[in-house]
Amino acid sequence: MERYSGALEEAVDGARQQERHYQLLSALQGLVKELPSSFQQRLSYTTLSDLALALLDGTVFEIVQGLLDIQHLTEKSLYNQRLRLQNEHRVLRQALRQKHQEAQQACRPHNLPVLQAAQQRELELPSPWQAVEHRIREEQRAMDQKIVLELDRKVADQQSTLEKAGVAGFYVTTNPQELTLQMNLLELIRKLQQRGCQVGKAAL
Repeated sequence: MERYSGALEEAVDGARQQERHYQLLSALQGLVKELPSSFQQRLSYTTLSDLALALLDGTVFEIVQGLLDIQHLTEKSLYNQRLRLQNEHRVLRQALRQKHQEAQQACRPHNLPVLQAAQQRELELPSPWQAVEHRIREEQRAMDQKIVLELDRKVADQQSTLEKAGVAGFYVTTNPQELTLQMNLLELIRKLQQRGCQVGKAAL
């Protein structure tokens, strides 16, 4: 009798899994219709079915949410680093202007035109002012490169994580078309997740 009840439970679980797979697949097919037609064509029934299978137990939803949280923290950190650099540059420029103003205020009136002309030449010729501006440009360029590299690394980490989780369509790539397709797949997952949060996981 126990074997029979165990087999019955397995059959019921299998039927529930099949029903949930069908619900997820149906929801995905509906969401795909909202995408541009060029991407609709690239998302075959098999791809959507495989994606629905990967989403069955809810783990992928948790992974996507975790990746999104990490991405937001990374973006915030990089943004704050860039703001700090911009503030340092603002202070540097102000200090140089202050130095010029103090020199003008300390100057005797008959020497002021000579000082102003010297300061003007300092702005035009290779000078401390231009060296500061060059340094600022180089530091900003280096910071922007660092940000782009860090974000590219995060994208590759996300692709690798989702590929290892068995999510259809994900693998490490820098191809812009594939990246856009992966972004669309992530958006589909997020929309399903939002629907699931509104009506409960069991009935998407």
